[in-house]
Amino acid sequence: MQVIRFLKHIFSGPWRVRLAFSKRSLQAIEAAIADSEASHLGEIRFVVESALEIGELLQGVTPRQRALEVFSQCRIWDTEHNTGVLIYLLFADRDVEIVADRGIHARVGEAVWARICEQMEAQLRAGRFELGVIEGIALITTQLQQHFPALNNENPNEIANTPLVLNSVS
Repeated sequence: MQVIRFLKHIFSGPWRVRLAFSKRSLQAIEAAIADSEASHLGEIRFVVESALEIGELLQGVTPRQRALEVFSQCRIWDTEHNTGVLIYLLFADRDVEIVADRGIHARVGEAVWARICEQMEAQLRAGRFELGVIEGIALITTQLQQHFPALNNENPNEIANTPLVLNSVS
């Protein structure tokens, strides 16, 4: 385990996420997701977690491993067209992971998701948290519109648009 990573997680409590993502920022992200989903058959969920728990750090849990766990816990895979997309931000690491269900992932591929993550992480490192997330949503929207456009008025909202803030620090 890296000492620097351990310290980042210990000192990245929930209050840091609240500073970076105000109530207004979270509402703007929710609105961006709702606007996005009106144009395609995909479902986007943004989850930010302040830090990993000490046990997870000691086990060497990576942001990707945690994102896969959150994807499952939030049932993002449970959509009619298999087009759920998780944007997971592990705040202490400033690491963004995109986990996409098999329907959209098969058409987009890992390289595109990785580029979107890199662009978002650049904004986060610059302290532009809300902008980074909203730009990421826009880039994901482009992929979903291309591969799963909304064809008619039947476009149910299958996953909540509200950002989920996980504050698991012990």
